[in-house]
Amino acid sequence: MKRSRLSYDEWECIISKEIVGKTVNSELLNGYIGLIDIKEVSKAQIWKFNGENIVVCDKGRKWLSILPQDDWYCITAMMDEDGKVLLWYIDIIAKQGIDVDGVPYFDDLYLDLVVYPDGTVIVDDMDELEEALSKKDITQEQFNLAIETSHKLQRGLLSDISAFIEYTRKCYGLFN
Repeated sequence: MKRSRLSYDEWECIISKEIVGKTVNSELLNGYIGLIDIKEVSKAQIWKFNGENIVVCDKGRKWLSILPQDDWYCITAMMDEDGKVLLWYIDIIAKQGIDVDGVPYFDDLYLDLVVYPDGTVIVDDMDELEEALSKKDITQEQFNLAIETSHKLQRGLLSDISAFIEYTRKCYGLFN
């Protein structure tokens, strides 16, 4: 399993960024929210969806991380300069914590959901999840947790895109 930090250090194209984050205990969220303001990149990162190019990583883009405390996923809302969500990337996770330097992390369970503002949900990396199980990099319980969490999100939080957009907006508003 890969450990990911909410500083997104694995994105080597990001040369300069500002990071703020805080623990939240409210009706909206019990967990951590972080905001990355991307200042400079070596090369813009562009993803394709429905024939369109979506610039997810470039100067001026913002990434909002939402990490619920007692759950098995981490949401990253990739936004433009005005805070409009371009897409959400949801990592299904096995564990979370805080590193010695104070940066939250999670252990990635391979399976991801990519959610677009029109409500389309794409299940990504199922092949990686299945391969991890076959290689015994994860247990059957962890495999089941990933599948169950994906289904729970799709039946719940992601089933009403307008409500999900509003939830994201409220989380983003916690920084203002």
